[in-house]
Amino acid sequence: MASSDEFAGPTIELLQSLIRNACVNDGTPDSGGETRNADVLITYLEGAGLDVQRFTPREGRDSIVARIEGSDPDAPGLCLMGHTDVVPVNPDGWREDPFGGEVIDGEVWGRGAIDMLNWTSSMAVAVRRLASEGFRPKGDLIYFGVADEEAGGVWGAEWMVDHHWDTIAADYVLTELGGWSTEHADGHRSVTVSVGEKGLAWRRLRVRGTPGHGSAPFGADNALVKAAEVVRRLADHRSAPYIDDIWRSQVAAMELPAELRDGLASSGEIFATLERLPTGVARMCHAQTHTTISPNVVHGGQKTNMIPDLVDIDVDIRTVPGTTRDDVESMLREVLGDMFDQVEVTVLQHSDPTSSDYGPDHALWAAVAEHTRIAYPGAELVPGLIVGGTDARFYRDRGATAYGTTVFSPRMDLATFGSRFHGNDERIDVDSLELSGNFFHGIAKTLVG
Repeated sequence: MASSDEFAGPTIELLQSLIRNACVNDGTPDSGGETRNADVLITYLEGAGLDVQRFTPREGRDSIVARIEGSDPDAPGLCLMGHTDVVPVNPDGWREDPFGGEVIDGEVWGRGAIDMLNWTSSMAVAVRRLASEGFRPKGDLIYFGVADEEAGGVWGAEWMVDHHWDTIAADYVLTELGGWSTEHADGHRSVTVSVGEKGLAWRRLRVRGTPGHGSAPFGADNALVKAAEVVRRLADHRSAPYIDDIWRSQVAAMELPAELRDGLASSGEIFATLERLPTGVARMCHAQTHTTISPNVVHGGQKTNMIPDLVDIDVDIRTVPGTTRDDVESMLREVLGDMFDQVEVTVLQHSDPTSSDYGPDHALWAAVAEHTRIAYPGAELVPGLIVGGTDARFYRDRGATAYGTTVFSPRMDLATFGSRFHGNDERIDVDSLELSGNFFHGIAKTLVG
């Protein structure tokens, strides 16, 4: 492994710059401002002689691609993909400036330090170092700094796949989320590598009523009252558990009593077992094993003294593997029952669940295992399922193998990672940044070198 200064120092500096640019994506088309982070990354990578391309589907929403060309056009290529946008933040909830990027007690603080500017920075440092070393791979090595991941990729990965696939095409992809680990009582360590993710089925449910004066509500056809019943039914729904080999591997790696592990792996016992776990743990376990429905946004009404005739409910639905569009409609019909025909359903976003092959005989899995074990000798890789969405799905849809992983320090276990992800006081420790840089540098040399 390289020395700390060769990876940690440059990664810290680059991460600080990306955080301070405050490329906040609130979901509106003109938010994000990823051009600022694209400028930083282009300057940084061109400093090693790399040719970097800029792509601008909408003003201010740039993505960038750097490439080290392979010598063999038939050799498999590797893409290191990190997004450059971050989610909004309420500064009142933070101990430090969320866009200060300061190093405090061995940690870099700021929005994006966990999601996912740490990856974006450490990957860039690894690629620049390889270029400076004169690395000449057999297969292409691509660095993809992509915009708009936090709003579904419309102006980022989706647009690039649709318009410039030849520029970013790769057989193997490494990106978020994964890399947290657990040290077990017997001393061995398990590290999660995310090989799939749930589907995204955002829906808008429109409820109509009849307007009238608020002073005479008796017998009124009030859209808000009907919408409240729709929300109640959505919130009360209990979907069937989905227990597969990935989940069984996750359960086997948990530091829990055998009785709880057995319960989590049982379709008949999992819900009762979840109720015995701490809320934070139960929430993650439930999300990984169930299609979830979360009504999160309601718009409706015009004035306090007017009975509303229109209410929109935006619902975040995340589907387990194997779920289709038709399955989502059937589920909503079941959940809403006699109210389904009173609701107009609009698709806000949709992507089916995706997954990649994995195992000791797979080249990408083997390379990840090899370089994880440089940091943690004897570590066991455990496949995982991401409950949110990432840009990996666009690559999987094109036949690529895509994993979410890195190497974090022992300080960054799942509980710590989860509490900081989209949360207050987001930060990453310096040791993790060093490990990540070494990790991506080594994998590139192994896989495409």
